[in-house]
Amino acid sequence: MASSEQSQEARRTRPRRDLGAMRTMMAADRTLMAWIRTALSLLSFGFAIYKIMQEVEKSGKALSDQTPRNIGLVFGITGTTAMIMGTMEYWQTLHELRRDTHFWYLRPALIMSLLMSAAGLVLIFVILAHLF
Repeated sequence: MASSEQSQEARRTRPRRDLGAMRTMMAADRTLMAWIRTALSLLSFGFAIYKIMQEVEKSGKALSDQTPRNIGLVFGITGTTAMIMGTMEYWQTLHELRRDTHFWYLRPALIMSLLMSAAGLVLIFVILAHLF
């Protein structure tokens, strides 16, 4: 009987987890990961189009000098904007959850989204500077 009483006492003293907050946080993580996938697709597609059209332009086909750059910029800016918007939405969700539940802000999805935002800004700079 003593063992049974000890386990009941341990259950009572252990802090209860808020499963609703945990599920909401995991849903926010999944949503941010979807934003990351979308932004990554836009950024990589924009860079690929930029490079392909740049090679077509070098081969003498009739393209405007700015066409590859402009298309790459459109996709790069769109992908970066999507990543920044997704990160801001995620941050607001975490901020709301933090009112009731204590957790660490630096979650893996947030770190990845910040890296992707930086990569998008670098890609835009590279296309503008014609470094490739």
